[in-house]
Amino acid sequence: MSADVIDGKAYATDLKADVAKQVTILKEKYNLVPGLAVVLVGDDPASQIYVRNKNKSTHKAGMNSYEYRMDSDVTEAELLTVVKKLNLDPAVHGILVQLPLPKHINEAAIIDAIAPEKDVDGFHVINSGLLATGGRGMVPCTPLGCIMMLKDRLGSLSGLDAVVVGRSNIVGKPMAQLLLNESCTVTIAHSRTRNLAEVVKRSDIVVAAVGVPELVKGDWIKDGATVIDVGINRIEMADGKTRLVGDVEYAAAAKHAAAITPVPGGVGPMTIAVLLKNTITAACRIAGVDEPKI
Repeated sequence: MSADVIDGKAYATDLKADVAKQVTILKEKYNLVPGLAVVLVGDDPASQIYVRNKNKSTHKAGMNSYEYRMDSDVTEAELLTVVKKLNLDPAVHGILVQLPLPKHINEAAIIDAIAPEKDVDGFHVINSGLLATGGRGMVPCTPLGCIMMLKDRLGSLSGLDAVVVGRSNIVGKPMAQLLLNESCTVTIAHSRTRNLAEVVKRSDIVVAAVGVPELVKGDWIKDGATVIDVGINRIEMADGKTRLVGDVEYAAAAKHAAAITPVPGGVGPMTIAVLLKNTITAACRIAGVDEPKI
């Protein structure tokens, strides 16, 4: 067996195109232009690239983009002041504070200061609670992108056995909840899980989001399973060069899986696309209008 490659880049391109069409409809029908504000603290190179790509994608979709850059020594109070200002700005429908933040700033306090209806990252405790109880909140971008790709690939997920390897608040827990909402039987595995290989082996869906290079071995994968690899790990090779690998042993896993996401080019491209989609959702809910159907 040779697995089909789930092309996240192509899926993200299509999703961005749909978002751009939705923006055009909102402008023409309601004179509503969705606005996304991104706050970047410090000069972390990876964060700068990520924010630049977000701004570029936002503009390309026809949305308004607002960028706030702050020095790494900014105080927590100063950052909170910016967040509160954005909460009150009617032109801003989505607020994203780029993580990680400097160690002297309490990330939880900043996330909780964002108005839940503008929390397009879906990290606010209210949105987490709504997801857990089946309510209508904002859903974290990466897990939402994963569930979109799974449903596109498999159709109904009802009754399937799924394992999520990783229990972070950003990916693991919301991913498990989304799968549960689709009527999967869900196992959350982590560093204390006994017989991890056996847990993975019985799963129709494997979502790896633990941040350990190639932790999930290829021969753990059930024949015909669908594998979503969220991990992005940079490893050094013998010649001193580096390369990106996921949390799954890709080549070996592809011999058993029916479909698998590559690293890079799988889950990663979906995150920004879903962020734009979440901004559309937030703008429509705040304005009290229906989200345009494409």
